[in-house]
Amino acid sequence: MADPATISPATLLKDELDIVIPTIRNLDFLEMWRPFFQPYHLIIVQDGDPSKAIKVPEGFDYELYNRNDINRILGPKASCISFKDSACRCFGYMISKKKYIYTIDDDCFVAKDPSGKDINALEQHIKNLLSPSTPFFFNTLYDPYRAGADFVRGYPFSLREGVPTAVSHGLWLNIPDYDAPTQLVKPLERNTRYVDAVMTIPKGTLFPMCGMNLAFDRELIGPAMYFGLMGDGQPIGRYDDMWAGWCTKVICDHLGWGVKTGLPYIWHSKASNPFVNLRKEYKGIYWQEELIPFFQSVTLPKDCTSVQKCYTEIAKQVKAKLGKVDDYFNKLADAMVTWIEAWDELNPSGASKSSDLPNGASK
Repeated sequence: MADPATISPATLLKDELDIVIPTIRNLDFLEMWRPFFQPYHLIIVQDGDPSKAIKVPEGFDYELYNRNDINRILGPKASCISFKDSACRCFGYMISKKKYIYTIDDDCFVAKDPSGKDINALEQHIKNLLSPSTPFFFNTLYDPYRAGADFVRGYPFSLREGVPTAVSHGLWLNIPDYDAPTQLVKPLERNTRYVDAVMTIPKGTLFPMCGMNLAFDRELIGPAMYFGLMGDGQPIGRYDDMWAGWCTKVICDHLGWGVKTGLPYIWHSKASNPFVNLRKEYKGIYWQEELIPFFQSVTLPKDCTSVQKCYTEIAKQVKAKLGKVDDYFNKLADAMVTWIEAWDELNPSGASKSSDLPNGASK
């Protein structure tokens, strides 16, 4: 495999990656990202009132979908796509035909590294995705495939080839991604620490995935990136990316793929209202104590060799084991199945890989 440090990402993936942005407002924030995003195709998923016009700066190649479009394209299956919640972004994952996805929130701006240089977050995500992961044995120098690093003494040679990377999870400077109780007790806290590291999350370890600076291999893991039922008409919010992250990690562990976290950083500009967040989160904070043990104990049968099969099996177990926690999880399990059906209808050739297939090239 080519050394990711020497890859020219913009040339390599310009036609293989979509940038997905959920929004309710004009996308002025794209001006700051223009040097990095303009070569790429954007998929904008408009949340809220579909009659409201969203302005996109000139010069960007984009398609925009609102709720009317989602209903028209998916028909009755549109019920699986959340409304009045940024979870609607996963419709963009489904409608894309590209190999890779990068998703970012519209209150995220270009951060600077410690030297004062603008960080090209997309370039770093691409480097993360194009280099292998090491989920089976932790390397104490973190990512061994980065320039200036390698495997340390004692690292098994049989594992040094690594496995395909399915997810690159980036971080944030300024406003940290805190839950409402932490926001309330630390209202002025800002993240100023720039940690120059990328690491593979070990097999068997869950993590809280944040969707505001996230990239993934859509052909590999796309069908698992369902952001659940959140927002309007639902008893919970702000757990959309968490749910997708837990499902994705369990499936990656089962199929032998990797998830990386660390670089790149973006600048998260706006703290959301902690009282509003608490209303959205409080059931999730309570339910989480049941959800985490559930995902830690999920086992997938050997015949689950594709992401769709794995995801459908998780939905079955959600209904059987979490349905008794609250009826919401019965609805969520049904929506998970609907999501997979809708995914397969829009991607009939099967845009995800089985674990016994190589990590293929773009269509």
